Amino acid sequence: MSAYFDSAYLAKCYLVDPESNKVRELVKRIHQVYSSALCIAEVSCALHRSIRERTITRDEASHLRATFLLDVSTGTMKMIPVTDIILQTVEATVARMPDTVFLRASDAVHLASAQREGFSEIWTNDRHMLKAASHFGLTGRSV
Repeated sequence: MSAYFDSAYLAKCYLVDPESNKVRELVKRIHQVYSSALCIAEVSCALHRSIRERTITRDEASHLRATFLLDVSTGTMKMIPVTDIILQTVEATVARMPDTVFLRASDAVHLASAQREGFSEIWTNDRHMLKAASHFGLTGRSV
């Protein structure tokens, strides 16, 4: 089984956060985890936020960053490149959305990436992304 994780779910694989243990247990049951290459920047920022909030040290963040980047480089975490087609999918989908849908650009990139790669669901704990998933033909899932 393969699964698409947004950046927040990937970060939970490395940080101790609410639901981290549940996400790690989910990863054990998955053959391959996919995400947008955008997650490289977003996980880096999540680590920086953890330093700023003093939940981890700079040395711990450096170790976690190295572990994450090793997982990316070895294919443990498969990265989907952010292409013009994905960005055009975002634009076309957002143009059709009702004005009541709240969606950030980075979340839309994740949703379009999962859709373009043929996933039927996306794993996230982001309530806005969970609500917007159906507009991309996806089911939002959370542990």
